[in-house]
Amino acid sequence: MAKDVLIIGGGVIGAACAYYLSGSDWQVTLIDQGEFGKGCSHANCGLVCPSHVLPLAGPGAVGRSLKALFRRNGPLSIRPRIDLGLWSWFWRFAGRCNRNDMLASGRAIEALLSASRSLYDDLFRTESLDAEWETRGVLFVFLTPAAMDEYAHTDRLMRSEFGYGAVRYEGTELTELEPALKPGLAGGWHHEGDAHLRPDKLMSSWRAVLERRGVTIHEQCAFRGFLPRSGRAEAAETSRGTLKADAFVVATGAWTPRLNLDLGCRIPIQPGKGYSMTMPRPERCPAIPLIFEEHRVVATPFESGYRLGSIMEFAGYDETLDPRRFQWLSGAAKHYLHEPSAEPVVERWYGWRPMTFDGKPIIDRSPALANVVIAAGHNMLGLSMAPATGKLVAELLGDLRPSIDVTPYSARRF
Repeated sequence: MAKDVLIIGGGVIGAACAYYLSGSDWQVTLIDQGEFGKGCSHANCGLVCPSHVLPLAGPGAVGRSLKALFRRNGPLSIRPRIDLGLWSWFWRFAGRCNRNDMLASGRAIEALLSASRSLYDDLFRTESLDAEWETRGVLFVFLTPAAMDEYAHTDRLMRSEFGYGAVRYEGTELTELEPALKPGLAGGWHHEGDAHLRPDKLMSSWRAVLERRGVTIHEQCAFRGFLPRSGRAEAAETSRGTLKADAFVVATGAWTPRLNLDLGCRIPIQPGKGYSMTMPRPERCPAIPLIFEEHRVVATPFESGYRLGSIMEFAGYDETLDPRRFQWLSGAAKHYLHEPSAEPVVERWYGWRPMTFDGKPIIDRSPALANVVIAAGHNMLGLSMAPATGKLVAELLGDLRPSIDVTPYSARRF
């Protein structure tokens, strides 16, 4: 007999959890306080990138971050305010900026990225997902020889520790690989195993698959809290009434810390605000997604459009769009591309990335409620980690042996 599970959160992590749970002995209901797929999963840069195995916290990260903070309208900003949680987060982030902690986090990140990359191939082979899926890799592009050579050290580290490296391109080889790039750049590193897709199309087509599988989706349905009894949750209080279930999944991204009392643990997630601008494809549009590492800007080509994205803005849950951020995106791309943008801009967007100081998500049962699983804190890699996360959640709730060691993602590690 099927059991009922309620998933709280309609982003890419919630969708993946719904997909894998609906394929087992669960009757799935999913709720979202807004619209399905309209949060941070809507207009990010769409990269599915095993290359992003290293966390932000690593040797030299504090110095680089401080330098970036003093760049006018740069890719990193912190809004000054009295917020003990924020400054505690940064203190703990700084404490992990060493090789050993970086590699420990990297191994946990790599497990999810590698599994998800394979699962995406399976999904696009077996399901009718229309998301402009392409497997052209991702190209890291550099302006200066110094930055190009610095990435060579990163490449050697990734090869030795994770068995994952890139192909180096310089001179005319780079523009032959990607003619949209200007001549005279220092070079690039091509991660051939990466892929990309259009996130909004993934979410809309994944929704159709979920509904065909019998998943019930309630939008504009805000979660208010759990009704606990004897160490379990009996039901969830929502803006549309009480919803009972046998199990619950909290996939609320950057909003998760607001549920700490319900979950019985401290979830140290900070919202890292990112921006993107979507437009038609330029005439000389890149064929490969590009990361301009020195400016921390991404250019992603889709079949149906083109997107520039980046920025890490620690401004709390601020809902405004800062026009200077969009100027930074287009200005940075001008250093690298013959045609960095196109008109008209069809969408200017922001989303809150759920940032943990150690770079690892939380995929674990609530310490207070045994039938509640937390799946949050995927940093900038929610899209890249979603399938493996959904599969792990289904395994946890089914009391199955996890396909990935879940120890690094414990909610008790904080």
